[in-house]
Amino acid sequence: MEDRNRYKIHDNGSLGEVQIADEVVAIIAGLAATEVEGVGSMAGNITNELVGKLGMKVLSKGVKVDVLEDVVCVDIALNIEYGFNILETSKKVQERVKAAIENMTGLTVSDVNVRIASVEIEKTK
Repeated sequence: MEDRNRYKIHDNGSLGEVQIADEVVAIIAGLAATEVEGVGSMAGNITNELVGKLGMKVLSKGVKVDVLEDVVCVDIALNIEYGFNILETSKKVQERVKAAIENMTGLTVSDVNVRIASVEIEKTK
């Protein structure tokens, strides 16, 4: 198996345990962030279209995840679309990422730190 961090999120003695890789948590965070209106892409211009072509793993590139004792801290770098309020958009990203990780994994999210890496200007057709 690949060398990556895994975390136990459930243990049922007789049936076994459930583990999750930190990369999976990062992918959840990336998907949740790119669903927010005003987020153009992840840092590095990783868009949902690019994810469709290259796969989910690329979404974890702009996300750093630290898990300590069932508590997650997320650092995420985004490109925001020109004209959107950075503070409001960032708050929505924080809320969406926190909810997605907690709902899907059962882990508790302590922090979602957002870094705006760039501003994207809509391309004319």
